[in-house]
Amino acid sequence: MATLQIAANSNSVARPAAAAVPAAKPAMSPLRMWTAVVGSTLGAFMAILNIQIVNASLADIQGAIGAGTDDGGWISTSYLIAEIVVIPLSAWLARVFSVRNYLLVNAILFLVFSVACAFAVNLQQMIILRAIQGFTGGVLIPMAFTIIITLLPKPKQPIGLALFALSATFAPAIGPTIGGYFTENWGWEYIFYINLVPGALMVGMLWASLDRAPMNLGLLAKGDWPGIITMAIGLAALQTVLEEGNKEDWFGSDFIVRLSIIAAISLTLFLIIELKVSHPLLNLRLFARRNFGFGILANFLLGIALYGSVFVLPIYLTRIQGYNSEQIGFVLAWTGIPQLVLIPLVPRLMKRFDIRLLIIVGFALFAASNFMNVHMTGDYASDQLFWPNVVRAVGQALVFTPLSAIATAGIEQENAGSASALFNMMRNLGGAVGIASLQTFLSKREQFHSNILTNSVSVFEEATRDRIAKLTGYFMSHGVGDQALATHKAVVAIALKLRRQANIMAFSDTFFLLGIALVIALLATLLLKKPGQISGGGAH
Repeated sequence: MATLQIAANSNSVARPAAAAVPAAKPAMSPLRMWTAVVGSTLGAFMAILNIQIVNASLADIQGAIGAGTDDGGWISTSYLIAEIVVIPLSAWLARVFSVRNYLLVNAILFLVFSVACAFAVNLQQMIILRAIQGFTGGVLIPMAFTIIITLLPKPKQPIGLALFALSATFAPAIGPTIGGYFTENWGWEYIFYINLVPGALMVGMLWASLDRAPMNLGLLAKGDWPGIITMAIGLAALQTVLEEGNKEDWFGSDFIVRLSIIAAISLTLFLIIELKVSHPLLNLRLFARRNFGFGILANFLLGIALYGSVFVLPIYLTRIQGYNSEQIGFVLAWTGIPQLVLIPLVPRLMKRFDIRLLIIVGFALFAASNFMNVHMTGDYASDQLFWPNVVRAVGQALVFTPLSAIATAGIEQENAGSASALFNMMRNLGGAVGIASLQTFLSKREQFHSNILTNSVSVFEEATRDRIAKLTGYFMSHGVGDQALATHKAVVAIALKLRRQANIMAFSDTFFLLGIALVIALLATLLLKKPGQISGGGAH
């Protein structure tokens, strides 16, 4: 049984990973192996949870630290930028500092800076602390995935991937529920404090299970520094463009234009460097492998729908139904709770059915859950969202574990770190692209429907004049003495109703777009091979 020493003890980038482990090294016991898997996936769950749990409480945090609505978005953006930059670096840094040291130090720092965020007194402090929290938390996501595909034997990997699926799909769904409850009943600070108990358990499990290994600081001098620098600059610029673009009117802003140019140049240089150097930071040639390439595409689209739906629903419930954060959390809970029951059953289903069939059914259900929301009305609230959310939960539960397994089937041990980094980075990048696209799409479709509805309402039509007269009479009978003012209020009331209806129609269009993205992901799944048909050695 291979241990994490395979990844941790490599004395040089060029040296084969298998040669890094002494032949006489005893196998890791099943107890320690599963302790490492559970501890690392718990860390990944917390890191992903801290994206959505803060978004649900953003308004309260902004008020507490005196941040404006526009600037407050950086509380989330700083975390996401740091996270997406560190994910591709984690495999290399784990070789430098050893898996044990790297994971434990970052796990402890994640807890320290989680608590520190609760004591931030202004926006500048919060942004810095959230960035460091995101950098340390971002380490936990790919390392959990790497541990699963390097420590576990092939027959057990579906179980480990099912545990990881709880972090990747359940955490975004349950984040608003937890964040809303603690914010409404305890205060926003507690969304950071709740990391402490599971975090202490995580650190204890990793401390007890991971093998000690010497650090290889000499790898720092041999690192792919041009690739590292261009990747970090490019991803940070791209993430900022995606997060701030809609607010800044995209390419109407010089700031966004400059960042877009920086991102394009940096990422282009990164691709060239990685394909030419002998020891790249990430093995981008993995994309040429059929299952990994199409699996990444499906995973990217899954990220768009996964994070996009979590982004759209709270806005709809706030803007149209007037829900507070706790009420929103309870609505979204039904996108997460069924997954707790279903995800543990997925490994058994993978033994009985073709993995590709499970992924297809999962994407079909996830797409259907979005199409169920296409015909929304003003009365479309928690009761009407119940079944779409349950269907979505079933679809997500069926997709993630099989997709992870089939995409990484045939990945060699030495490429496990690159595969983990790329798989997780592309899902997060899909989420960033999805949220940015949906923000713009939602605004444009609202304007489109608003123009059509406004043009269809004319004061020359008898129905419109009759409606204005009735509303004018209503306002005059409720304390408005001036008829001109009452008429003005009537016109404003009609305009607000039209805008509300335009918003509802825009949300319907947005759910339709999410459904289309998932249909494309389903089509990509049809091009996957069965794991048994993949040539090349696996991780073991």
